[in-house]
Amino acid sequence: MSSFNDEYEAGTPPWDIGHPQPAFVALSHSGAVLGSVLDVGCGTGENALSFASLGHEVWGIDSAPLAIERARRKAEERGLAAQFLVHDALALEGLGRTFATVIDSGLFHVLTDEERLHYVASLAQVLRPGSRYFMQCFSDKQPGDWGPRRVSQAEIRAAFAAGYRIDAIEEATFENSIEPSGSRAWFCSLTRLKTQV
Repeated sequence: MSSFNDEYEAGTPPWDIGHPQPAFVALSHSGAVLGSVLDVGCGTGENALSFASLGHEVWGIDSAPLAIERARRKAEERGLAAQFLVHDALALEGLGRTFATVIDSGLFHVLTDEERLHYVASLAQVLRPGSRYFMQCFSDKQPGDWGPRRVSQAEIRAAFAAGYRIDAIEEATFENSIEPSGSRAWFCSLTRLKTQV
């Protein structure tokens, strides 16, 4: 994941748009998110800070130290209480706690098949039964071959077949600095079940 830190060192990556993704703004105002929030792959923190501004206890993690540094600076400048850590998304048990909600904006689609298995198992360590997971990833309906790996609904359902209930997979838009109209995405809502992953 060191390449992501390189992207931040080179300037502003296309996914760092200076505000939360629209799907997460809608989610934050929907009433579906209760309690503590973990933002996995938080980047410079815009989605996490959106939830913090509504009074949620928020943690954000990312593998890129420069992204975390920028997220902490934003939180301080905005007077928001949010904790940002450099941490591995495949080792979430190292956080030593659980969360009522986990959000993921653009992490799942950068993982290899093997990493996805580790990631789903890692999520199970921080999501207690009844907790929610909300994920936005690049859609296989996005044309072209630039950007991250495209993901199909079938791949999402297969990855979370054990231990999760898929409540919804809906079409969404990833705003970015490359495509003026954004890129096609899936926005997924899942609930953690008692069944072990």
